[in-house]
Amino acid sequence: MSTILNSPSSQSSSKTPVLPTFVCMKWGTRYGPVFVNRLFKAVKRNMDKPFRFICFTDDNTDIIDDVETHPLPPINIPDHVSITPWRKLSLWQTPLGDMVTGDIVVLDLDLVITGPLAPLFDYHPGEFCVIDNWTQPGENIGNTSVFRIPIGRYSKIFDQFNSDPHAILNQFRIEQQYISKTISKQIFWPSQWCVSFKHSLLPRFPLNWFQDTKLPQDTKIVAFTGHPDPDEAVIGKWPAKWYKKIYKHTRPVSWINEHWR
Repeated sequence: MSTILNSPSSQSSSKTPVLPTFVCMKWGTRYGPVFVNRLFKAVKRNMDKPFRFICFTDDNTDIIDDVETHPLPPINIPDHVSITPWRKLSLWQTPLGDMVTGDIVVLDLDLVITGPLAPLFDYHPGEFCVIDNWTQPGENIGNTSVFRIPIGRYSKIFDQFNSDPHAILNQFRIEQQYISKTISKQIFWPSQWCVSFKHSLLPRFPLNWFQDTKLPQDTKIVAFTGHPDPDEAVIGKWPAKWYKKIYKHTRPVSWINEHWR
C-alpha cells in the first residue's frame, strides 16, 4: 500500500522529496475539492510504490486528509493574471515548501489518470519533462498540464518572473511559452503517455456525433484542457456558445467513470 505523507511529523528530516512527489494547485472557484480528491485517489490507484501528494491551495475546505495541503507559494504576480496558469510559475522557486532538491511531477486538476505513473519519475530523471503541446506540434512548446521539475535546477524561471513580471508578460502570451523558450533542454513525454481529450481522442466533426471516444491502452493521463471537463464529458455535455455547439459536441464518455472517482 502506498504511503502518503500528510503531516509535518511524517515529512523527511532532510527536507527533500525522498519519495516520488506529486504536486497540484487549486485556487479560485472553477475546480472544487472533488477535483483534488479524485486526482489523489487516481494517483494512489496507479502508483505501485510509496509517494507524497501535495496540494498548494487558497482553500483546503473538504480536501481529504490524505492530501497534504499548504498555502499557495508566494509570487509577485499582477492581479490581471493572478487566476491564470501564470501562477504555476510559483512552483519553480527554491525552496518549494520544505523541498530543496529532487524531481516533482506537477499535475493539473482537469486530468483523468488512466495508467501507471511510476514511469514519470524513471524517465530521464533530473531533467525537465513536459508534454509536446498538441496544438503546436514541432514548435518545441511544452504543455504544462503534466510536467516534471528538478527542484533547484531552473529557479531562474521563477526568479526572472518574480523580479519583473510585466517584462515577461509583455513578451509571452502564456506561461508555457515562457518556460519552453527559457529552458534550452526540455524533454517531451512519450506521446502516448499524456494525451488530450479534444485533440488526441475525440473523433473529428461530424464523427464526434456518432462515434464514442475510445481510450488507448498505453495512455497514462488524459488532459481535459478548457471545456469539456471530466464531469461534463462523462455525461456528454460541452458548454459552448450556441453557434459553436454544432461541432463542439461529445457523446457521453463511459470510461471516465472507471478512472475519475
